[in-house]
Amino acid sequence: MNPTLTLTYLLVGALLTNVVLKLWLNARQVRHVAKHRGDVPPAFASQISLSDHQKAADYTLAKAKVAQLDILIDAFVLVGWTLMGGLSALNATVLSYMEPGLWQQVVLVLAFTLVGGLIDLPLSLYQTFVLEQKFGFNKMTWKLWLSDSVKGLLLGLVLGVPLIAMVLWLMQAGGAYWWLWTWCALVFWQLFLMAIAPNFIMPLFNQFTPLEDEALKVRVNALMQRAGFTAKGFFVMDGSKRSAHSNAFFTGFGASKRVVFFDTLLKQLTPAEMEAVLAHELGHFKHRHIFKMMATSFVMTLLGLALLGFVSQQIWFYTGLGVMPNLLGGNEAVALLLFMLVVPVFTFLLAPLSSWRSRVQEYEADAYAVSQTPASDLSSALLKLYQDNASTLTPDPLYVQFYYSHPPASLRLARMQHA
Repeated sequence: MNPTLTLTYLLVGALLTNVVLKLWLNARQVRHVAKHRGDVPPAFASQISLSDHQKAADYTLAKAKVAQLDILIDAFVLVGWTLMGGLSALNATVLSYMEPGLWQQVVLVLAFTLVGGLIDLPLSLYQTFVLEQKFGFNKMTWKLWLSDSVKGLLLGLVLGVPLIAMVLWLMQAGGAYWWLWTWCALVFWQLFLMAIAPNFIMPLFNQFTPLEDEALKVRVNALMQRAGFTAKGFFVMDGSKRSAHSNAFFTGFGASKRVVFFDTLLKQLTPAEMEAVLAHELGHFKHRHIFKMMATSFVMTLLGLALLGFVSQQIWFYTGLGVMPNLLGGNEAVALLLFMLVVPVFTFLLAPLSSWRSRVQEYEADAYAVSQTPASDLSSALLKLYQDNASTLTPDPLYVQFYYSHPPASLRLARMQHA
């Protein structure tokens, strides 16, 4: 069979499979949550009120409606960029203003990113200023949104343009093994960003102040010493100026590693519960989850770049995806963008595997936390977080397999009780 038509049929088939599967999973989630909306699960009846349970259900159902629209928009956008000639048209437009070359291709990538961002903007604004606002989570003002957008744009240009130029230059000048040199450069770039993020990037968007609660500092310092773990310091982030959602996390690595608590978390949890949450995060380090995640990401990136190195040399890769390549060369940006567009379509069926791996790691971190702090403290902390973040207690089991990086509350708490 003609390889061009084969790739076109494969894309259409994979895209239809993705859309149908995602809509079906979304519908299952809606039915399951709606079915259990009227009653709090017996295991949580003494801790979660019916009104909180129903708020979580309504929040989940509202997000599911948005997700359904997002699935359809993404499918139409993908077809528009590829089979309907959108990327070809954008490339031709850029070429009408610039001579072919490295910087023309950089501009093509930037133009593609800009158009994609504008397409995503209405739904993003709806999620923030309508959906999140309705359920009391959004704290962001239009002024802050605009400030974040301008900062994000400038930061993207400062950090993104050199990266794009470097990748495209390596694709042009790196020879048969350009994908290997590109992978090395991307690994270095990722580690560089992780190193500078705590001190130079994150403070552009949030204020980080040293933890002032002395009693809590004593508890977490004692925990860190028991765990044999060191960090540059404990900081509180003003997450409440954007959202009422809560979190705690480690950021950076090596000498720049630090512990960060959302200010909303400090208001919601007791010191004992905070210690248990921190112990959970330490569990991820003890089990080397961060290292394993990064290693997996680096390996997948290497395999992806090697595959791109092959398909970018095949005419059928372009024509099968709706683009006529320049036979004299200079197709690196087009190849890169096409690859980024279609790979998620062909890899979605692997989502349960990555989600399962993430849930296993959460169980391992929970087990470590329970070994360091009372299980009751972690259980009460997690339940408060599920409650305050309006996370449903009754998700559809199959939906969980595809989309949940963290186990549902019922499974996590049940496992802790038997630890």
